[in-house]
Amino acid sequence: SKMRLDPLELVYKALVLGVKDYIEKNNFKGAIVGTSGGIDSALTLAIAVDALGKNRVEAIYLPSRYSSKLSEKITKEQAKILGIKYNKISIEPIFKEFLSSLPKEWPKTLGNSTKENLQARCRGTMLMAFSNKKGLIVLSTGNKSEMAVGYATLYGDMVGGFCVLKDVPKMLVYQLAEYRNKISKVIPQAAITRAPTAELAKNQKDVDDLPPYPILDEILKRYIELNQSIKKIIAAGFNKTLVTKIINMVNNNEYKRRQAAPGIKITTNAFGRERRYPITSRFDKK
Repeated sequence: SKMRLDPLELVYKALVLGVKDYIEKNNFKGAIVGTSGGIDSALTLAIAVDALGKNRVEAIYLPSRYSSKLSEKITKEQAKILGIKYNKISIEPIFKEFLSSLPKEWPKTLGNSTKENLQARCRGTMLMAFSNKKGLIVLSTGNKSEMAVGYATLYGDMVGGFCVLKDVPKMLVYQLAEYRNKISKVIPQAAITRAPTAELAKNQKDVDDLPPYPILDEILKRYIELNQSIKKIIAAGFNKTLVTKIINMVNNNEYKRRQAAPGIKITTNAFGRERRYPITSRFDKK
């Protein structure tokens, strides 16, 4: 009888191989990951080290005024466990300088997204400086759930040459982290248990903008992987307003996905491969 392979093991090994192949065949010296203390960058870092070895991977932590002590603790701890080079550079001076250079007549209470995206873009620029100087590819850390609804900043956290988790939904990110930690502990437990946050504003949590990931992923799976209609998803017991909102987000963020780094396909319906939609669809307009 055939050996049943653990599906998590299959996915994890595919991700490791994908990173190794892409980096070696494109002649990069190694990789650099902007680490945030969150689960996505922690898993990306672990995969990179499994793929390339600790001497070819670097982590850089780029805090701002909104970054927590916990985030720093997690990033330091993981870099130590993995035995990789770790840098910490505050983006606060750059961020402040940028804010003070904006037109004076702009209101002091800038729209949230302007300020939040600016922080992400300060980080992206810093990551690219390291990439240029050291010949390391930047691995971006977004997951499929975020990319589906556009919960990411163009030229910010989307910066990079290869996106390891772009076809991995958020709940699967957690499962892969748990799977990898069973082999040997490479992801600090705090990164797995903490509430997901972008840390771009005071006391910010992902659930302020999105439904809890178990619900979001279920809706996204039905719409993207199973190609179900809005009607069918609502009939399965999901809130109509929520489903409509999520699906509009998916349709309206095709433009962001079109500018995202390439990455590894592990599902049946990867964005830009099997799932091809125009940027300007106006599907929601009757």
